[in-house]
Amino acid sequence: MKELAGGEISSEIIDINPVPAKPFVFDLSLERTNRLIGKEIPQQTVRTILSALEVEVMAESDGVLTVAVPPYRVDVQREADLIEDILRIYGYNNVEIPEHVNSTLSYAPKPDRNKLVNTASDFLSSNGYTEIMSNSLTKAAYYEGLESYKAENCVKIMNPLSADLSVMRQTLLFNALEAIELNANRRNGDLRIYEFGNCYSYDAARVAEDNALAPYAETYRLAIAVTGVATPLSWNTKADTASFFTLRAIVEKLLRRFGVEIFDLKCDTLESDLFADAVTMSINGKELLQMGVVAPALRRRFDLKQDVFFMEMNFEQLVKATRKHKIAFSELSKFPEVRRDLALLLDKEVKFSRLRSIAFASEKKLLKSVSLFDVYEGDKLPAGKKSYALSFVLEDKSQTLTDKQIERVMTTLQTQFEKQVGAEIRK
Repeated sequence: MKELAGGEISSEIIDINPVPAKPFVFDLSLERTNRLIGKEIPQQTVRTILSALEVEVMAESDGVLTVAVPPYRVDVQREADLIEDILRIYGYNNVEIPEHVNSTLSYAPKPDRNKLVNTASDFLSSNGYTEIMSNSLTKAAYYEGLESYKAENCVKIMNPLSADLSVMRQTLLFNALEAIELNANRRNGDLRIYEFGNCYSYDAARVAEDNALAPYAETYRLAIAVTGVATPLSWNTKADTASFFTLRAIVEKLLRRFGVEIFDLKCDTLESDLFADAVTMSINGKELLQMGVVAPALRRRFDLKQDVFFMEMNFEQLVKATRKHKIAFSELSKFPEVRRDLALLLDKEVKFSRLRSIAFASEKKLLKSVSLFDVYEGDKLPAGKKSYALSFVLEDKSQTLTDKQIERVMTTLQTQFEKQVGAEIRK
């Protein structure tokens, strides 16, 4: 309706979406029609279907029909739309399944980081860990006074929305502590969480005139945090508080899931203002991860009274480590394993990894595994000494081991331990 002069109202209806007066004309190739449908449909059948759809065939030349689609068929804008209608009327069930299927091969990088991320997520989630997602923007105040992540290395935002979102994060630690604080304040302090995310840094020493992005770095990382009770109280078990070894256990399982041999990693004590007690693990000479007990000073910033155990991994290094990893299968041995134990008196500086390396270097054929099942340090031992109890599993997949073979292997191991690390056999 519209208002006329003098205040009168007209009942004239105005169509705001007028239908175009002219039909939509384009060419329809019968060859392409049959190719897209996957079956050769007789030309007369196609004409009959077009007539039923009120599509007019205006001309034909060399198997190409010039058709006029009615103006009200606004959904038909191209040749493929009309071919779809033809197939719908002809019947999907009338098109036989072809004997040969053509497809395009797609190539993915190897190793595929996205695939490894999904594998790690599935593994952690299936072990009771919850994934979190947080903002890459964070507070600049978190990095003030830190040596591990200095404030001047923050990537600053030119037009920050607020002081709480003024820089890009250098570590995932503070995001994890924020999540723990939020949950702890709501009486949900027993947490096992993880997060994947990018971290950013700026290094003024790397400024280059020909590359504006040279001083900036971006790394993809995985963080895992554990706090509170690891195993809840039950009628047959006591509540088990989370510890550093709760975190270390899941980290080692995750690395083994990707085929990384734990004993191939170099483990060192880490001195950091982020941790009260921590270690770092390196692979191929490059740092893979840091993990430990979060420093009390950082916990106080978030008003957290309970211990928090945190691990941060450079996931790109893990991806590189899996590049040459191959999965091999072998049948189970038909012959029994044999276990023998040794108690060694050692200097306190000697590590289990050193003993394990000596053992496998001394016996490469029959030695299957080496494990440490007891450590003793006390007044009954000489100063600067400790006692290790090692277990050795021997196996020959071709025959049952004889006492003579077992004795030979154990004698060799004892000799090498005495020679290389000055070990004494405790009897």
